[in-house]
Amino acid sequence: MVDPTEQQTAAVVEIDCDALIGVFTNFLQFDVANGGASGDTIVTYWTQVKQYLEWCRESQIDPREATRETIKIYRWHLTQRGYKPKTIAVKLTAVSRLYDAAVEYGLMGGNPAWGVKPPTVSIDPAARITYLEQDEATILLKSISASLPLKTLRDKLLLGVMTLEGTRSVEMHRLNIGDVVRQGTRVGLKVSSKRHTRVVPLTPQLAQVLEEYLTALRGAGFDCMVDSPLSINLSNYGRGERLSRRGIRQIVDKYLQATNLKYMEGRTLSAHSLRHTAGTLALRNGATLRQVQDLLGHADPRTTAIYAHVGDRWENNPALKVGIDML
Repeated sequence: MVDPTEQQTAAVVEIDCDALIGVFTNFLQFDVANGGASGDTIVTYWTQVKQYLEWCRESQIDPREATRETIKIYRWHLTQRGYKPKTIAVKLTAVSRLYDAAVEYGLMGGNPAWGVKPPTVSIDPAARITYLEQDEATILLKSISASLPLKTLRDKLLLGVMTLEGTRSVEMHRLNIGDVVRQGTRVGLKVSSKRHTRVVPLTPQLAQVLEEYLTALRGAGFDCMVDSPLSINLSNYGRGERLSRRGIRQIVDKYLQATNLKYMEGRTLSAHSLRHTAGTLALRNGATLRQVQDLLGHADPRTTAIYAHVGDRWENNPALKVGIDML
């Protein structure tokens, strides 16, 4: 089958996207999230929009003359390149926001991406959930040890908060020392996601690790100002700088691999699996759906309900109640 985006032309047509890029730049700065879009969000939008504009250039399509059919062909192009439906959804959302900007600033009369959805896929949402069993989570958290106390405390805090409180790696990345919340003897962390800010209450043991870590930071001569990063890089390169999201994922992977929990038959764990672990184990041990929704910062309770389904599927399999002995 011939790729409909590959058009043979005798000459290359120069397409001017400056006006479109200009309004999109303003849109990201002043309109997305009411002018409060995070740096990560802006980078994601720009990355996807640049890919779309490059495709338009290669396909000799003026993006300002794009139609609904154009966007459908782009969707087909992404599918043929092997992108998964979830990734295609992100890319189409960015393209739609590009045209939202064009409409908002009077550059175009309509958004050709409106209503163009990513490919559908039939998958059990619970099948995507990978998590640690309670004994495995215990093994992981008890495995954290190093010759340097500061590194040990940092890693214990990172993995402990992510495994027990369900914070995302990006939330741990963004945390500053000023985000430590104290209410009497209680200690928590004010974490920020894409759209929400919430306070995560720490368990007494996690609070103790946090206090010991802060003391160790000061003792090692690191800045502990309000805007200083909570999780810092302790390697020779970039020492003292904010620990990157990639660095956090690498730390999690290191301990998962060291405990032989990273790769198991039918299951591969990641940093995000720790968030799934927090939700699944909390519900399994008696927390209510509303409590876990609040802890994880889910806007939609249906997202939280997936964790309940994961546990319920195995613990309360209706087939077990039939009582037929087949052996």
